[in-house]
Amino acid sequence: MHFTSEQRLDDGVLEREFTLGEIPGILWTPGAASASAPVPMILLGHPTLGLAKMYPRLVARARHSAAQGFATATIELPGSGDRPSWASLDQARADLRRVMQAGEPVSDEIVDALILPLVDKAVPEWQAALDALLSLPEIGGPVGYSGGVISIGIRLAVVEPRIVAAGLFAGSLVPRAMFEEARQVTIPLHVLLQWDDEGNDRQTALDLFDAFGSKEKSLHANMGGHTGVPQFAGDAAAQFFTRHLK
Repeated sequence: MHFTSEQRLDDGVLEREFTLGEIPGILWTPGAASASAPVPMILLGHPTLGLAKMYPRLVARARHSAAQGFATATIELPGSGDRPSWASLDQARADLRRVMQAGEPVSDEIVDALILPLVDKAVPEWQAALDALLSLPEIGGPVGYSGGVISIGIRLAVVEPRIVAAGLFAGSLVPRAMFEEARQVTIPLHVLLQWDDEGNDRQTALDLFDAFGSKEKSLHANMGGHTGVPQFAGDAAAQFFTRHLK
């Protein structure tokens, strides 16, 4: 891991950009007044829009978490942002746009092509980032995962024992194969669902929640579209991570 930039935000949060091989990422750690090192960490998942586009939302989540005493980190997903283009993923995105613009149903084949290779590649990268981040003296664990792509969160919850709790965002397409993996998830879950999300099949999200094997799982559904998540939903997620990471 190589840190490439560093800045102190106005609330004291330290923001450091890094690279891990070809993978860019960002680490946020609380100011000295907020927490004493080492601190627990939350991995911030996000859609495949690129870190530059997602930065305003990510830094807001990071600052909110820092106020609760958590470090947070994120990485650029494969085929996104400034990372090399990925022809098959680009084709799947184009196919998705085509059927959605035509008002046609999204086929299982398109969903699988869009999501499954991304999960297969992104999850080992998240694990490599976790190895590097946990080697830092200011990061002590335990670790949570928060956000989407929800299938990436599912796979991480199954294969990565260092992640002890997850806050998942319903709102991305879910391959049928991920339902079987969801049944293997046993860590505590906090699932956020926007009831009127125009790009999300609500029934699929409900069926996925039902499939999760966790004994402790809660579904938090709010009215509104994909970007209409209310502020208090973030407060509830913070309380969830405080219970399980501290």
